[in-house]
Amino acid sequence: MVCLWPPCGHNLRNLLLAFHRSPAFGIVGTIKKQTQRMKTQKTKIKSLTHFLFEVGTLRKLARSHRQTLLTDDLSDSIAAHSYRVIIIGYFLALEEKLDTGKVVKMCMTHDIGESRGGDQNWIHKKYVKVFEDEITKNAEITQIAKEYAERKTPEAKTAKDADLLDQLLLLREYEWQGNREAASWLKNANHDKMLFTKTARKIAKELRRQNPSEWWDNLWTSKRRM
Repeated sequence: MVCLWPPCGHNLRNLLLAFHRSPAFGIVGTIKKQTQRMKTQKTKIKSLTHFLFEVGTLRKLARSHRQTLLTDDLSDSIAAHSYRVIIIGYFLALEEKLDTGKVVKMCMTHDIGESRGGDQNWIHKKYVKVFEDEITKNAEITQIAKEYAERKTPEAKTAKDADLLDQLLLLREYEWQGNREAASWLKNANHDKMLFTKTARKIAKELRRQNPSEWWDNLWTSKRRM
C-alpha cells in the first residue's frame, strides 16, 4: 500500500527534503532573518532613544560643588561642564599631537554616569559609594570609561586635564564676580600639580592673568553695522 497523504515514513522525509531544497524554503528563511533583523534594529533604536532622553537630563543636574562654593549658579550643570571639557580636550589633543577622537570621546562621556549616580563633591565622596560599574552597560562607553579611569594613556591623562581646566576656568569666573570662596580655591588649588600636559599647565597660568571678559574687548561697538 502506497502512503501518499498524510505523508508518512520515507515519504515525509522526502517531502521535507524536497521542501528544504526548494526556492520557497530559501525565501521563508530570508523572511525570518529579515524579520529578526528588523526586531533587533527596533530594539536598538528604542534603547538609543531611551539613552538620549536620559542624557538630556544632565542639563537639569546642577553640579554639587555649589554647596561648598557658596554659589547658586544653576547654569553650571553637568551638561554645561561637559561641553566645555569637550572643547578643551579637543584643543589640548591637537596641541599635544594625540588622538583627538579618543580624547573627545573620553571628555564626552566622563560624567555621563552622573545621570544615575549623581554628582558627588569631595565631601560626598567620603560618605557615598556609587556603583559605577553597574551604571554603564554599553561596550564602547565602558571601554572608554575604563581607559579614562585608569589614567595610563596620554589620551586619558589629557582628558582629565580638560576636566581640571574647566574647573579652574570656572573658579576664575566666580572669583571675578567676587566669590571669595572661589578665590581661595583658585589660590590654593592643587589642580595645577595634577595637570599632565604642558599645554594645560600653560593655560592654567594664563587663565589666572586674564580677565574672563577680556575676549570681547576689541569686539564691541555702540554703532550698528549698516
